[in-house]
Amino acid sequence: MQKGHGMIEYPKRGEIYLVNLPSKPKDIKNRPALVVSLDIRNELANDIIVVPLSTNLRSSPTHVLLQEGEGGLSKASMAKCEQVTTIDKFLLIRGPFAGKISNEKVKEIEKAIMIAIGL
Repeated sequence: MQKGHGMIEYPKRGEIYLVNLPSKPKDIKNRPALVVSLDIRNELANDIIVVPLSTNLRSSPTHVLLQEGEGGLSKASMAKCEQVTTIDKFLLIRGPFAGKISNEKVKEIEKAIMIAIGL
């Protein structure tokens, strides 16, 4: 993922990527996922921490609604924070979709992850 001027592109926190989640090997469709790991880690590590997104908008204390257009989403989606997972960067298929989600949404997602892991 090389960009001009010798800068290496890396996923940024709050960006949405299309990913191939290894936890769903029978799942033929790749799905969008939100990067939640810190930028310094995203730059230096070979993997990133993501939360999968789903267009099934089931309400839950560990789900955060992202509206259509947010972060480049083509449909309203639920960030499933109970499914926070670490994936290798090579499983990123494409992205980022378009910019980052809002800081307010990032904070909501942080809270939902804390609920999911019992903090």
